[in-house]
Amino acid sequence: MMISDLPRDMVEEVLCKLPMTSLRRARFTCKGWNNTLSKDWRFTRKYNGEAAKRKEFQVVMILEYKVYLMSVNLHNPSPSIEPIGKLHDVLRFVDDYDRNLKRQVREFEIFNLNSSSWKVVDFNPHWMIQYFYRGLSLKGNTYWFAENKVAPGKIGRVFLLCFNFTTESFGPRLLLPFHGRYGDTLTLSSVRKEQLAVLFQECAPAYTLKVWISSKVGPNAVSWNKVFLSVDMKPLIGFQFHCFAGSFFVDEKNKAVVVIDTTRGHPFTIRNMAYVLGENGYFKSVDLGDFAPMKCWPLVCSYLPSLVKF
Repeated sequence: MMISDLPRDMVEEVLCKLPMTSLRRARFTCKGWNNTLSKDWRFTRKYNGEAAKRKEFQVVMILEYKVYLMSVNLHNPSPSIEPIGKLHDVLRFVDDYDRNLKRQVREFEIFNLNSSSWKVVDFNPHWMIQYFYRGLSLKGNTYWFAENKVAPGKIGRVFLLCFNFTTESFGPRLLLPFHGRYGDTLTLSSVRKEQLAVLFQECAPAYTLKVWISSKVGPNAVSWNKVFLSVDMKPLIGFQFHCFAGSFFVDEKNKAVVVIDTTRGHPFTIRNMAYVLGENGYFKSVDLGDFAPMKCWPLVCSYLPSLVKF
């Protein structure tokens, strides 16, 4: 009896027990398995359901200027975050100093798939986006934190903006569930590829970290649920997550938030770390295994795996 002769239901039961890394290799074991993994959406749903039961999921993380796919398991007594593989860069951000103009140039650009070229979006906003505010794409739109333009020496109010790729324009200012300002740690994440999550940590001396998840989100309106998690970080780590870092992802089932940042101390001893926060004072730190370069802050974003071959 050959491996290709095994009953389909038996094959599916075996494949559903494999982690994603092993599953991708198993697809090439025989032609029938490759077809099952590539074209059968019923199997894809079944596999994702089994992965959810195992409390496993994946995220994309930037460490030392490289992009990695990471496997995350927060269910065990000791949380694990391990690299699966390195990803190729598909990323571009225009933020540079123009020596001819003698000023900083920040531009929004759209990549046109038909012409394989970048198109600069021409606009004259009454707001500004700080260079350390990172955008987040959700359901075909991209969201940013922005601030009012104010006189020098004054602090602008932070709000949320959405760029609509259909109209190639920014929508109205969207309300946040907190009053943020320059110096606070503010980061965005996604939940189930359907909702926004926002992290807010007020600058010293409070250090309290709060996370909200949206109940409705779109280019022109957003509403928020009650606070998902609130943690006093001062007795746990004693510092504020950096505005350059502080990226995070949410594990709804475990009621947990994982924040990616670095340790503090001498430059040659600083390491990339994952800080796992939960209810009732739950706190764990996971060393990501790399020393952190001075100008490359670790970043993370949610990732929804696909079994379809492109």
